[in-house]
Amino acid sequence: MDTALFDYQLPQELIAQEPIEPRDAARLLVAGCTGGAALHQHVGDLTNHLRAGDLLVLNRTRVIPARLFGHKDSGGEVEVLLIHPEPEAPGDAASGERWRCLVRGKVRSGTRIALGGPADVVTVEVTACADDGERTLAFPPGVAVLALAERIGHMPLPPYIRRADRPADRERYQTVFADRPGSVAAPTASLHLTAALLARLAAQGVATAFVELAIGPGTFKPVDCERLEDFRIHAEHCTCPAATVAAIQECKARGGRVIAVGTTVVRTLESAAAQPAGLAAFDGWTRIFLHPPQRLAVVDGLMTNFHLPRSSLLMLVACLTGVERLHHLYAQAIAERYRFFSYGDAMLLLPGAPVIP
Repeated sequence: MDTALFDYQLPQELIAQEPIEPRDAARLLVAGCTGGAALHQHVGDLTNHLRAGDLLVLNRTRVIPARLFGHKDSGGEVEVLLIHPEPEAPGDAASGERWRCLVRGKVRSGTRIALGGPADVVTVEVTACADDGERTLAFPPGVAVLALAERIGHMPLPPYIRRADRPADRERYQTVFADRPGSVAAPTASLHLTAALLARLAAQGVATAFVELAIGPGTFKPVDCERLEDFRIHAEHCTCPAATVAAIQECKARGGRVIAVGTTVVRTLESAAAQPAGLAAFDGWTRIFLHPPQRLAVVDGLMTNFHLPRSSLLMLVACLTGVERLHHLYAQAIAERYRFFSYGDAMLLLPGAPVIP
């Protein structure tokens, strides 16, 4: 399939630079996956479109303040983006943590980098340089990297947000239920949910289950080849626990709909379903690349933000809508001046026509 089919023109002023307050005041385009008129609602109106017996699946990952600033011994400034820890080398428990990172600034193996400021500085060493541009940094023994990031790190706002992060982003670029640190980007569809809204949905009989996917910087990488079939997607670590598998099976048995909140949830559930025996608990790395004409095995509906042109996330959404329907909905969102990307508005795709409230 031609990658150009997933291109579209977006006015730059529609790229959200700030979040809407309160969270559930964000706009919500509600549409059937395969046809029918779209409704223009707000996230707080989810109670009108989800029903008793449905299952809402959420990604409980927490964004870490993964951007660390420092300088080399030579004095050159360096910016480090933490991605994920390397597995501990056998018999090497006394050594410090090693992390895969992206480094902005010229470095090579052996380069030493002082991270932080005078009152809280940690010196790390580049120990490996991968062909994909990632670097491995060795931290000193006794340094807890996640705790260090909480002290001196900055929130890794996406590159299309053209401002520096602020203290408020530590809470706002985070879901209200996030409790598993590990991501360098937020599961953005869930940013719109509030504790009160989730409580209202639970009261009307909508069940909730959780998965975990540690979102990496590859989520922002466009598909850079002419044919989708030639693209090698980034790997991310995800977990679908047995309790969530059981919740899905119970939902299907009672005739409910499995509604994923975010493409990361879809990626996790479909990875769990792609095992030889079918849907089962899963804990590991996934490189699943979901795009038309593939159909989803587990997910019936999807709440998601609006995604970058030529992105793997946009292609995943098209598994539910098809390409033509996807362009039709995006054209409506642009015409109606929806706000796009991470701090923007959302879309709810349902297997049937939405109910007019």
